[in-house]
Amino acid sequence: MNQQATCGPTIAARLKSFITGRSLWIFLGCVAAIAIVSFAYFYPDAAEGNQLRQHDMQQGIAIGQEVKAFTESTGQTSRWTNSLFSGMPNFQIAPDYPSSHMFTWINTVMGLGLPYPANLLAMMMLGFFILLMVMRMRWWVSLIGAVAYGFSSYFVILIAAGHIWKFSTLAYIPPTIAGIVLCYRGRYLAGAAIAALFAMMQISANHVQMTYYFLPVVAGFMLINLIESYRSGEMRRWGIATGSLAIAAVLAVGANSPSLYNTYEYSKETIRGGHSELSRGETTSPNTSAGLDRDYITQYSYTPSETFTLLIPNVKGGASAKPEKGSGKPMTLYDLPETREMMAEGKIDDISAQYLQYMSQYFGGPEGTNGPVYVGALIFALFLMGCVVVKGPAKWVLLTLTVLSIGLAWGRYMMWLTDLFIDWVPMYSKFRTVESILVVAQFTMPLLAMMAMQRFVSAGDKCWERYRKPLLWSFGISLALCLMAIVAPGIYGSVIGENDRMIDGMIADQLTSQGYDAQTARMFSLESPSIYAAVTTLRHSLIADDGMRSFLIVAAGLGVMLLYARRKLNAAIMAAGIGIIVCADLFMVNKRYLDHDSFVPRRLTTGAPIAMTDADRAILTDTTMNYRVMDIPRFTSADPSYYHKAIGGYHAAKLTRYQDLIDCHLGHFLSGQADDADMEVLNMLNARYVVSYDGQPILNHSAMGNAWMVDQVKYVTDPDNEMAALSHIDLRREAVADGRFHSILGESTPRQPGDTIFETSYAPNRLTYHARSAKGGVAVFSEIYFPWGWHASIDGQPAQLGRTNYVLRALKIPAGDHTIEMWFDPQSLHTTAAISRVCIILIYLAAAAAVIIALCGGCGRKKHAA
Repeated sequence: MNQQATCGPTIAARLKSFITGRSLWIFLGCVAAIAIVSFAYFYPDAAEGNQLRQHDMQQGIAIGQEVKAFTESTGQTSRWTNSLFSGMPNFQIAPDYPSSHMFTWINTVMGLGLPYPANLLAMMMLGFFILLMVMRMRWWVSLIGAVAYGFSSYFVILIAAGHIWKFSTLAYIPPTIAGIVLCYRGRYLAGAAIAALFAMMQISANHVQMTYYFLPVVAGFMLINLIESYRSGEMRRWGIATGSLAIAAVLAVGANSPSLYNTYEYSKETIRGGHSELSRGETTSPNTSAGLDRDYITQYSYTPSETFTLLIPNVKGGASAKPEKGSGKPMTLYDLPETREMMAEGKIDDISAQYLQYMSQYFGGPEGTNGPVYVGALIFALFLMGCVVVKGPAKWVLLTLTVLSIGLAWGRYMMWLTDLFIDWVPMYSKFRTVESILVVAQFTMPLLAMMAMQRFVSAGDKCWERYRKPLLWSFGISLALCLMAIVAPGIYGSVIGENDRMIDGMIADQLTSQGYDAQTARMFSLESPSIYAAVTTLRHSLIADDGMRSFLIVAAGLGVMLLYARRKLNAAIMAAGIGIIVCADLFMVNKRYLDHDSFVPRRLTTGAPIAMTDADRAILTDTTMNYRVMDIPRFTSADPSYYHKAIGGYHAAKLTRYQDLIDCHLGHFLSGQADDADMEVLNMLNARYVVSYDGQPILNHSAMGNAWMVDQVKYVTDPDNEMAALSHIDLRREAVADGRFHSILGESTPRQPGDTIFETSYAPNRLTYHARSAKGGVAVFSEIYFPWGWHASIDGQPAQLGRTNYVLRALKIPAGDHTIEMWFDPQSLHTTAAISRVCIILIYLAAAAAVIIALCGGCGRKKHAA
């Protein structure tokens, strides 16, 4: 006997067969179709390089400008910025780590190389297409499902709003689940590698909330396979697959360890992860939780009747604003074509027309919205059909997840369920905007819909016999819901929203302040019969028109499926018909929220992305090295951060201690109630300029500068006393510190003539000072104290930083002339970067091994007789 190695030729043969095979070309054709649809939606803007200046993207640009400019000028990366809130880590502003550069190329591949933002739509569609193909659905069913998922209105609205991290996370969830499905089918290495690869990309998008919301979906798929494995007696395979996926999860988390670990540690110091140490923050109010306050968690909640936007997009009026040429355009009832028609016909008088300019088209919750969550009328009907025709645990898991996500999205309107999750489900209380959990329904509904479509077409000639009743009932229910919107739109709830009452009150207050009596004020309110009638008629028309639209979409889909079932159409024509209906439906609805008018022409985007005010221009003439600006009119805006080191700013995860300072002192400037103590707090933050209420920049000669020596440090026993002391001590001569820092700072000595300390160089992550002191003492710096990551040295020798004045850094300085340095360089960044690189390499090796094994096909060595 002898053996002849045959693996090499077999690999070549398999590779040739794969390249020339029908499956590859069908796959590539579907990918091309995805690219064409994605590009077509954003044509011509994507081709011409026009820009979406979304609000959230603009905020990110503003608060990240200091570090961006620093990186461009030095080639270094700073993990600290002074551009907002007097200084904070930028782990949640610019989460870019060296190890992440090892896999960013995957974004380009998944985006099919298309220009922005068409690449985002392609990424979303391709990921869902991969999942459906792995679930062994027909290629055209997978393609329809991919278009339906990618065009779900919420995803397009995310692009319009600039929530790109959230979007990217959601785009990589379906292919992650595809890896899970493949692994449970016995393709352990390939499935685990795919799951690890896309989970790595999902986590790297750095939107923990979206990843968290889909953990029950992942658990649901594991449960589905557990039940099926138990029934088939293949529990060993389930165990191996689960173990393989556990390793994949560890690798995906490890690949993102710099972001995850530092975000986790940072969160403990922010309003997202911990309450104030002040006693006023330790309340027994039922509004509090282990994380955020309940009111804050549920601030954005979907009203129960608003849930019907899944079928009828305008059931609550659509959007309250739309991005247009880089700004948000309010969508008012006055803008509707119906309003013009009614005015021309004399059905709306001048007073009512004037009032309609204040009334939003949207009449859901009081917070406003950029658009509804709409999955498509035909997808909705197919989902209902899937609830009947799909059998097994998969249906029940997907249906349960859909219902649960809708219930949780109701937030404050179903508080018993929300309270249950806040109190008992780990981490749920760390996230706000609960209505965004509807992304789970946006996943489960198209998935179950496509599973129904797969079963329907797989029945072939027997589809009418088997599925006649489910088809007619599911589509009939959908048509009935649409018909109710047409003939009785009021059945979907009051057309007077919570925000309308607020507008009414504001108008009444304004008229009263102008001297009008109560009777006149009522003429300009919803109490006026003509105004109420106009508002009701217009909003009912919005519901009815979209009810008719969805009715026609569902009816058209039903017609195509009936013709197929009665053998009047073949499968190819039916597939084309269903695909065109789904694509056209979602395409047109999404254009309401993001269209050509939303883009800023390329020729108009050459200047600074943040408009410079006259105050900004005047302040920038001051070339002093390092100072801060208190912009009172724009205190809560990110815009000042683009040009200055701002006292205020905008970020959802600001430091808890700084929020305390805002609540106790800085916030008083916004209400016009600031006193001398508040001004002294502003001075200790080195606010060299204060922009007044009327936008005028005022040079603040009382600002304390970058650092100063104090005569005395007063030690207190608790945070309340530390904060209270800021209101009555002389902050130029005294400092207050928690008693825990006594061992670090010790006692200070009165300043002597000639004692001085000043800053000699500035970078966002490195500061240098020169100090001269006859007897030494304690120096206070107008820099925000952070408990880890900051290092200090005196003449090159390590020194320990302390905290004074509730938020500032302080240092014990010996007598004489000294050079002081501070730099921000957390050790955790270096440790986690090393872990990340190892995990990324292992994921790539696993993926490469899976490809090689697939090509070899277990060929091994063939034996030949001698």
